[in-house]
Amino acid sequence: MLRHSSMNVLRWLAAGFSLLALFACTSQEEKEQGPAPLPEFKQERGFDKLWSHGIGNGQGKLYNRLTPAIHNNKIIAAAAKGVVEAYDRTSGRSLWDADIDHPISGGVGIGCGLVFVASEDGRVWALNEESGKSAWRTQINAQVLAPPVCDNNIVAVLTFSGDVVGLDAQTGAKKWAYAGTAPLLSLRASSAPLLYNGAVIAGFGSGKVIAVELESGRPLWEARVGVSQGSSEIERQIDIDGDMLIDNDMLYAVSFQGRFAAIDLRSGRRLWDTTASSYVGLSEGFGNIYVVGASGSITAFSKNNQGTHWEQTALARRQLSGSATLGNYVVVGDVEGYLHLLSQIDGHFVARMHFDGDGVRVAPIVVDDVMYVYGNSGKLAAYKLEK
Repeated sequence: MLRHSSMNVLRWLAAGFSLLALFACTSQEEKEQGPAPLPEFKQERGFDKLWSHGIGNGQGKLYNRLTPAIHNNKIIAAAAKGVVEAYDRTSGRSLWDADIDHPISGGVGIGCGLVFVASEDGRVWALNEESGKSAWRTQINAQVLAPPVCDNNIVAVLTFSGDVVGLDAQTGAKKWAYAGTAPLLSLRASSAPLLYNGAVIAGFGSGKVIAVELESGRPLWEARVGVSQGSSEIERQIDIDGDMLIDNDMLYAVSFQGRFAAIDLRSGRRLWDTTASSYVGLSEGFGNIYVVGASGSITAFSKNNQGTHWEQTALARRQLSGSATLGNYVVVGDVEGYLHLLSQIDGHFVARMHFDGDGVRVAPIVVDDVMYVYGNSGKLAAYKLEK
């Protein structure tokens, strides 16, 4: 059963306070320092822009993380004011656009022939993937910050209040609801749920990951990633806000002020973990999992629990996006709108490009050696590395 709306309001207020605590309540010395100065290095690679477009007002004024989605050679992006636009990802040609006329807080999800976004007032919208026409909308009485996912005609929605809701993909009718546990105080963010072998995998503000049967909502297992520590509510925050990563039958997840863990997806057993703190997503390559730390570090953890291969700390306090791997490199964005390209081998800087003066909050997406970047202002562009 979903929590009463008053609890949602409390969590909304707490999230706003917590976000201020994360980005504003730093020491006076850190405030004076601001983002670390850009490191100097010899530029080794460059970027060729393939195409670019503007998508409404982009991420808007709130701390939204509206990430584009790619499927069937389409890239679909949403803006906070309610605009959803689809493009041919190769040519950049416009395919369709839609306006749901509601502020969007969660998305974009694609599956079952539909495109999903969620509005700030707790509605989930389904659009036809080919035309952008509205298929249905449904009210779930809880804010959604993560993209819904769909398989086997079931749409799984993770709410900010800590529940997972299953909807009928044809009608939007609610089929089941799993009531999770959520702390009163958490960051205003949610990791994207994942699909695996007939189950939906979701991370919570409590520092737990759960697996729920997609067809029925029956819980299959749960695993703890973060462990609360500290004397205050802020110090005890252990949200799983960064997108998790599936590699074969292994789930990798990291919590804020907590742990980075590898979990067996078949059993939910935690195989190993180590200290880490992150609120953005993970990427993988060269046998590593790349974790972008809350402090601005980028660390290459070995997939097989053999420690770290390297750590880059020169981007401290730059409020980095999640990472992606492009060829032999790792790429991240930052609060000033720069994209940084690092070597997967040793973490040294290879290239830098200024992309969006409003910043880059969501991780780039890489498909077929093309990098798609969505800036906070709404700039959406495709790049390849120069040959």
